[in-house]
Amino acid sequence: MNSSANSPRGLYFEEFVVGQILRTRARTITESDLVAFAGLTGDYNPMHTDAEYCEGSFMGQRVAHGLLTLSYAVGQAYQLGILERTVLGFRGLEMKFSAPVFIGDTIHAELKVAETRAARRLGGGVVALEMRVIKQGGSIVQKGSLSLLMMSQP
Repeated sequence: MNSSANSPRGLYFEEFVVGQILRTRARTITESDLVAFAGLTGDYNPMHTDAEYCEGSFMGQRVAHGLLTLSYAVGQAYQLGILERTVLGFRGLEMKFSAPVFIGDTIHAELKVAETRAARRLGGGVVALEMRVIKQGGSIVQKGSLSLLMMSQP
């Protein structure tokens, strides 16, 4: 087995720079996404699953689950490669849901390194990331912070 295949490719704790901004690629939310997420979580709220019900609601149409949107944003952050084999653990999350995401909306995430704090006894350090989930047109639909335990350089 090639040892380089198992080598970390992400950023080590020491490589995160306060103020650094990272932007993910975009992803369009589909009807299939809502159906799959409802099936996975059991959240069949009619605001997500019943088009006829939603026509008379204040949203006027089905809205993506807030946690679906957040889950995609976290996945998009992982796809940046900065966490690949260097993230040791997810420490915390605080997120405000500000605006709806509908079927057909396209979202991406922007992450800003807000703080780094050494945690040597845990094998690295904590990186606090400010996160904004943005949809086409530039409106912020979710914002908050993630706290990750990252591996130190060997």
